[in-house]
Amino acid sequence: MIQATTLLTIALMALVTYLTRILGYVALRDRTLSARTTAVLDAAPGCVLIAVIAPSFVADRPADLIALAVTLVAATRLPLLATVLIGVAAAGLLRHFLG
Repeated sequence: MIQATTLLTIALMALVTYLTRILGYVALRDRTLSARTTAVLDAAPGCVLIAVIAPSFVADRPADLIALAVTLVAATRLPLLATVLIGVAAAGLLRHFLG
């Protein structure tokens, strides 16, 4: 069973993610962005993904290290959403089977 604090944390993280997207749209809807700014904004999701998986580089569990390798291989061949889904699935399955 999920603890109340875990559920609250997930809900608040979802809310903050949603608010950052909406506030970004509201703040930038009447502006014309330069090519450089557009490139930076396009690169931001990849930076967030790296920040999420970077702690796995120092993990001591084999399941996390294998999941990291699977995610890195997927990232070189697939779009962001597919990479995230594969990384999450790999981490979950490997933790289940390898502990």
